Parts: sequence; structure tokens; C-alpha cells
Amino acid sequence: MLKPRIIPCLLLKDGGLVKTVNFKSPTYIGDPVNAVKIFNEKEADELILLDIDATTNHFEPNYKLISKIATECRMPLCYGGGIKNVEQAKKIIGLGVEKLAISSGVLDNGKMINDIASAVGSQSVSVVLDVKKKLFDEYEVYTHNGSKRRKKNLFDLISRIEDMGAGEIVINSIDNDGSMKGYDLDLAKKIRQITNIQLSISGGAGSLDDIKVLIKECGIIGAIAGSLFVFKGRFRAVLINYPSLTDKKNLFKI
Repeated sequence: MLKPRIIPCLLLKDGGLVKTVNFKSPTYIGDPVNAVKIFNEKEADELILLDIDATTNHFEPNYKLISKIATECRMPLCYGGGIKNVEQAKKIIGLGVEKLAISSGVLDNGKMINDIASAVGSQSVSVVLDVKKKLFDEYEVYTHNGSKRRKKNLFDLISRIEDMGAGEIVINSIDNDGSMKGYDLDLAKKIRQITNIQLSISGGAGSLDDIKVLIKECGIIGAIAGSLFVFKGRFRAVLINYPSLTDKKNLFKI
């Protein structure tokens, strides 16, 4: 039976972990393997690892680092960054990664989802859409760390992605990234109404209450957070944290 998931998201840059605000000003926060070990101890539901250099700089995925992290990770692991073809996808899954996060490759090649889903299974394909709000409650889709605007209608794109065979859609708010001011609930609710596949929302979580509200408004959903799980206090000291089992039970009591 599906249930809401609380998912830390870690950003990779030059082999280290960073945190951004509105997809800009990456701040180094530590070693990815050490972070994974801590999330293991805290029994996180799932972990998303995104290499923010790979696609922008046309790099191959860092298979050596992915393998090292996957070997250490005791929770379902989703990796994204630089995936452009079936061979890369199969290689990463073969390293012990459960899911692949794909973004720009999907928009460049509409057949890519179906090809990868056929090779590794729909349950292993998550399509990540980085979005920025426009006037009149419209949204634009971006890739390459928010630097490349794509002329795609977000809601039409979601319907097509579902038809192509993706197992999950991840919506990442560029406007709310690193702000810790709460999720874009209006957007989350709109998307929940038009798709039945697994949905995860990222961008803006600043407290466990933000996660609780998201689950209350959207039901069974993945609540993704970055800053909330790597910073502590108003001075944003780096401290890996995650809700306890008791806290999670309280969050799911709607």
C-alpha cells in the first residue's frame, strides 16, 4: 500500500554536497557518503541525489561516486544528472540505484522515457520538472539548473509524461528552492488533480508543519526537502537531520 514519503534531496557539485537558493549560489555542506550514512541511521524513506553539474557541463554521470554511494545507502536511492540514453540508465541501475531522475533528456527526446522504462521498468523512472511561476498562475519549465527556459506547457507536458510510461513525476519549484518558506501548494494541488501516477513535490520546506500541510492538501505524495534536512537554526548551521518515527507518525495523522 502506498503511503506518503519524506525524502531528503542532496545536490552534488564537484563531488561534494551543496545547497542552493533559487538554483543559485551553491554553498558547500559536506561529503555525500557521510551524509548518506547519517540518513541510514535516521531511517529515511528514500534519498534523491542530483548531480547539478552533469547536464549543464555535458558530463557523463560519475559512476564511481554513484557506486560508492549506492553501496553505502540502505534506503531506496534515486539518482539524476547527465542521463541521456538507455545504456547510461541501465549502468546506473546496475550499480544499485533504484530510480533514475531524468529532466532535460526527456524534453530533448520525447521517446526517451519509453525507451528507459522498457529497459529498467516504469517504477524506476522519475521525470523531474523544474518550474518557475509566471503571471496569471502560469508556469514555465526550465532545465540546466534553471538557466534554460523550455517552451513547454507544464500541464500538457505532465499528461504526455504519464502516457510515455514514467512511474513518477517530481515537481521542483525554482522560486521556492532553498527559501524555507513553504511549498507551492496551489501548484501541488493542481498537478495532483491531473495525474494519477506517483507525485513528489520539492522546493520550500522550512518545517515539519510544511510537510504536514502538503500531505493534508495532496494525500499520498512524496515531500522532498533539502535545506530542512541539512541546516539547523536561524544561522543555518550544517547539521544532517530527519524526523523521528514518532514525528513521522504525527505528520501522517491527517
